[in-house]
Amino acid sequence: MTGTGGRRAAFREASGLRAASRRASGPRVRRLGLALVAAGLLAGCATGTTEADPGTPDAPSAASGTVAAPDPSRTPEGRTPDGTLLVADFGSDTVTFVDPGRGGSGEGGAPVASVKVGTAPYGLVVGEDGRAWVATAEGVAVVDTQQRTRLALIPYATESGPVTTGEYRGGGMGIALAPDGSRVYVGVNVPGEDGAVEVIDTATREVTGTAPVGMRPFDVDVSPDGREVYATDHDSFDVTAVDADTLKTRRMEVAPYGTEGGLGSWLKPHYAVVRPADGKLLLPFEGERLAVLDPHTGKVTIERMTANTHQHGATLAPDGTLLVVGTGPIGSDDEEPSLTVRAPDGTERVVPLEGPHEDVAVSADGGTAYVTGGFTRDGYWNGITVVDLDDEESEPVRLTAGNRPLGIAVL
Repeated sequence: MTGTGGRRAAFREASGLRAASRRASGPRVRRLGLALVAAGLLAGCATGTTEADPGTPDAPSAASGTVAAPDPSRTPEGRTPDGTLLVADFGSDTVTFVDPGRGGSGEGGAPVASVKVGTAPYGLVVGEDGRAWVATAEGVAVVDTQQRTRLALIPYATESGPVTTGEYRGGGMGIALAPDGSRVYVGVNVPGEDGAVEVIDTATREVTGTAPVGMRPFDVDVSPDGREVYATDHDSFDVTAVDADTLKTRRMEVAPYGTEGGLGSWLKPHYAVVRPADGKLLLPFEGERLAVLDPHTGKVTIERMTANTHQHGATLAPDGTLLVVGTGPIGSDDEEPSLTVRAPDGTERVVPLEGPHEDVAVSADGGTAYVTGGFTRDGYWNGITVVDLDDEESEPVRLTAGNRPLGIAVL
């Protein structure tokens, strides 16, 4: 469970109104009364009041537990083994390398090394050359994942205010690589204002261009052909498409529940994935609706989902299976945290998770999902949940690792 008792009680009251509305209207539809209450409370991932004040350490959480320090005796010598996990420690200034245990199962796994990258790292992406690009509050860190060292810290061209911590800090959020590895695209949050996507030349490690996008670019993705970049703009209910060559932009609203409630609404886009087969973006909402955005037309179609929980991180397995993290309830009729495993034909399996989670990565063979515990509201825990995607009878394995881990990649 996440959030405080007072906020949860208020959302239960609002959800009672929603339940009555559903009984009158048939199929389950989230009513905007909840969003309006959320606006009044300024709670959750919509506003900044659930975190510690900017510039202070992150608010403590009963779910956070202790931070597991890397074990020097387990630090790999020479080349970092394939399958090692890399997580961004949002509660610190490091990325942590994690041994995922026997056969990648989580059993016997542990953190093995950490590298300082900059304040409050959020998203990260790893290229075929083994370099990781990490979006921090200070700039984009470049990490050699083989030698486990920081090579550079590239400052942002966009002014995003003082370097702070917490969910609403300025600086980098979503980050992605061009298919050919020549450019990195990072979404820069400017608190209270529209953000930007900055382009970094991976050879020179310099910012070569900036494009305006919407508010709080949670996620950044690239089209399969590399011609467009997509920023998922959480607080402006849209996706900004950026032409990779000209940096011209166009905004496309993605709001299957509408935009009423504004910054106080829970019902906003968070993460997206690009489907390789047709280039469409898949954006999950509330375990109920999958918004499928055609970036060429701006048209959004809706498919049904079944987890019934607030959703954040998403990724695609090699076979096209969509994995979506359910962070937990925002109303009394919502379900607990989960991982949705959605086959290409739309059938779903929902795997219950213990406690809040944020983002997800999948093993190279598509058989294992790794879900980080560093949820961006005020609940989190310092670890990763490992889910066997091939064995539906297996129980998820919890692996202590990192300090409020958010972004994750499999090396």
